[in-house]
Amino acid sequence: MQAKNISKAVALALTVVWAAGCSTTSQNTTEGAAGDTSTTSTTSTTTSSVSGNAMDQVKSLDNTFYFDFDQYTLKPEAVAALRGHAKYLASNPSAKVTLAGHADDRGTREYNIALGEKRAKAAARVLTINGVSSSQIEVISYGEEKPAVVGNNPSAWAQNRRAVLTY
Repeated sequence: MQAKNISKAVALALTVVWAAGCSTTSQNTTEGAAGDTSTTSTTSTTTSSVSGNAMDQVKSLDNTFYFDFDQYTLKPEAVAALRGHAKYLASNPSAKVTLAGHADDRGTREYNIALGEKRAKAAARVLTINGVSSSQIEVISYGEEKPAVVGNNPSAWAQNRRAVLTY
């Protein structure tokens, strides 16, 4: 058990270092810490200091990132969207975001709160690696408390395993 945790920590650290070194390259870099499979929503609220062009770019980015069961590793498409958000946030230091982590209803309440936090923090790491000040980011975990879809089936569970970025 302890060896498994150590190997996960080493893999996470190496992935973060690799992602930081590649932060100015293509969109195919993964950020280690959460299992995000797709993105579907767009941001709807922004700060008033946004120019029209920057606003359009931010609105076109996904802001909901989905995870595999019991995972908190972001997939490449999630990292690409988060890099776009990071570019906007780094150039607009007064803008702030909230990253809310969620889990499906399997597992204990405490476990799901912790998993939701890990998912939100994984997204926050991508933002900070890409130049966003930590003071611009708030991380919240709702665990299983705010499901996107109510249901006890694989489809509902998949939609509830997410992190959501809001301005």
